[in-house]
Amino acid sequence: MRVVALVPGGVSDQIFFFPTLDDLKRNYPNAEIDVVVEPRAIAAYRVCKSVDEIFTFDYRDRNSPADWANLLGIMRDRYTDVAISAGQGWSTHFLLWLTGIPVRIGYASGSNLFLTNAVARQPDQYAADMYHDLLQGLGIKTPTPELSISIPKVDLDWAEAEQKRLNVNNYVLICGGSNQENEANSGDTYPIEYWHRIVQDFQQRQPDLPLVVAETPSDKAFVSALTTACPMLKVTRPNDIGKLAAMIAGANLLLSSNRVAMQLAAALQVYTLALLGAIDSTPFLPQSDKFQSIQSTTGNLSDIAPEQVLATVWGG
Repeated sequence: MRVVALVPGGVSDQIFFFPTLDDLKRNYPNAEIDVVVEPRAIAAYRVCKSVDEIFTFDYRDRNSPADWANLLGIMRDRYTDVAISAGQGWSTHFLLWLTGIPVRIGYASGSNLFLTNAVARQPDQYAADMYHDLLQGLGIKTPTPELSISIPKVDLDWAEAEQKRLNVNNYVLICGGSNQENEANSGDTYPIEYWHRIVQDFQQRQPDLPLVVAETPSDKAFVSALTTACPMLKVTRPNDIGKLAAMIAGANLLLSSNRVAMQLAAALQVYTLALLGAIDSTPFLPQSDKFQSIQSTTGNLSDIAPEQVLATVWGG
């Protein structure tokens, strides 16, 4: 059986979709599973173990008829048996109908004419559960598997060498700066002066516990400003999601306003304190004793006081 999943959104959306892919593979171990994702999200599949091939399509763009025809041709040529659409647009459902794929699963909307199996969308639940509901279209009604990722060995080896370079064993990892995937409120950044106060408090209370800040390709300005204010910080520069995940896996605690880092930490069961601005925590965060969050009451990260962060870290 060949399955194609159409998953719009950024890297976080793909990670939320991983349990659906994993459960699909568990129920159909011989299935070949393809995904169609936006170019900005393809990086997520470096740490996914359940996908055979990845195709790109910019769901947000004003695509020409030729773009749609190209995607249509790809799915027709691969003789796909099942299509799963994680989006809500009728145009995508219409495209699936044109492919002639026998089983077409998507969220129910005003008209389900182009779907063979429509599933109720429940956006108020945890996003991984919402996506997993789509498997009801195949009669799969088991609980959602835990979020998990597969880090390539080359990235684990890189992280081991990086920890030796930094001379750290136990450490706190900071992932701040911008959210990497141009999602809503990407400009809402936790202020440098607040991070400075948090770092100072850690160094006073736990002087032997190193603090490491992760500099991703989009975070250079943030890290430069933070290390200028806090010269004792150590800096790691993972250049892909696998290496970032490997550094998160080795941390005692993640302090993060970066959504991708939060999801990686959730998958790795790393203790995390997440700082959230406008995003609603209910669909975004798993229920776990290892995962705490502070939600801004105004929707702005800058309105979370550093004293509130430190009180949560130290327990009052």
